[in-house]
Amino acid sequence: MLGLLLRVLPFWVREPLLIVVGSVLGVRIMYLAFVDGEWVAAVIGAAFLVFTAVRVHTVVRVLRARRNRAPAAPADGAGTDSAAQPQPQAAPTPQPQAAPAPASRRPAPAAQEKEPNAWGQALAAVAVFAALAAAVWLGPQLLPSEDVGRPRAASCASGEDEELPSAYTKKPGAVTGEELCEALNRPGLARLLGTPAETATTASGTSGTAPLTDGKVAQPEAQVQFDTYTVNVSATYNELTMAQSVKLMEFGDETDVRTLSVLGRPAVLFSDHTMKIEFDPGSGGSGGPVEQGPLARTLSVALDGKDRGGSYDITVWSTSGTLPEDSALLGIAEAVLPELPERTV
Repeated sequence: MLGLLLRVLPFWVREPLLIVVGSVLGVRIMYLAFVDGEWVAAVIGAAFLVFTAVRVHTVVRVLRARRNRAPAAPADGAGTDSAAQPQPQAAPTPQPQAAPAPASRRPAPAAQEKEPNAWGQALAAVAVFAALAAAVWLGPQLLPSEDVGRPRAASCASGEDEELPSAYTKKPGAVTGEELCEALNRPGLARLLGTPAETATTASGTSGTAPLTDGKVAQPEAQVQFDTYTVNVSATYNELTMAQSVKLMEFGDETDVRTLSVLGRPAVLFSDHTMKIEFDPGSGGSGGPVEQGPLARTLSVALDGKDRGGSYDITVWSTSGTLPEDSALLGIAEAVLPELPERTV
């Protein structure tokens, strides 16, 4: 269809249109190739630019030919009317004169066909390209979105009707599970995990308390699940400092422990296995034995820069056992923690 359209268009519409489109695409592809370091894209962009240069050369050659072409000179030797003159006869008796020959006339030249206005066609080509560009630019806004039919990202459930435990009222500035979920379930979370094409399937937040504390220590948490990874963020409002937590890891099952600083706060990275619990619907809701689940990577960050106790914990795991790079957890912490309040005295 495009080839037929280009063959039907006049020369002074088709060529400027090809030049504009080829130059725009060539420059754009070359720029993307330079940014991404893709040599294949660079070759394609160079091919567009070479094609554009050939079209420019063709237009320049035609313009020079039109400029140097001289008007056709009128033909010489137009016929004139002539009549045969009578010749005198030697005999005294006059002879009859010959009939005059018909006049010889050169046929009149055909009217020269008016050539199309090159500048007008060029302006028409630019107008066509502008209309196409406007259609491409406004198309996504006027036409149905490509995302129609795709699964929408999960949203955090509202916890307005949830009654908070008394531990939250006794701890000023403590965040709730809903606030953690809203901070974690951000549009760029999949990109930070290295899976930008994935969409969150579930998102939830709970405002609970830490185990073995008789409900006196607030411990909200939120979880967002993708096809590849699951991310959990929790906050623990106790008096355990980050330095004390690192010392306790020497006697625990944590591996690959690395201390660092995140947003000016003490932090530690470590790995540990999750717990796996299977429920059998046919057994009245009773579950089987607790088993060791896949390995998880956790980044624990102090609630404030002075490390006065408590932490935010960001944990990532997958059912396949693969883990993202530590930079993914650092990116999540740098994006989520600024939206959460630091510990107050």
